[in-house]
Amino acid sequence: MQHRNERVYLETSRHRISGLLTLARDGYRSRVSDLLNASERDFISLTDCVVELIGHDGPGTRHDFIAVSRRHIVFAIPESGDGPPESAPADPPADPPDAA
Repeated sequence: MQHRNERVYLETSRHRISGLLTLARDGYRSRVSDLLNASERDFISLTDCVVELIGHDGPGTRHDFIAVSRRHIVFAIPESGDGPPESAPADPPADPPDAA
């Protein structure tokens, strides 16, 4: 099976984590959401990581590898996006007429 790396941003209740997630190149388990929803998997493995404490100033700590408990992930954002491509911005709504 061929693989690819996807940079993701995870947040737990106490940490903000950026790292590379290894996914299948295409098909089954090729999306970040596939891995997050895999009930047989308790931990998500990330490489080339930066871990920051939420609410604390200063740089995060770098790690070659980290395993994050799936049940502690509050949200996950793939750097490339996991949704449809963005469309052109819509025109702003017109000002409502003055009520006289």
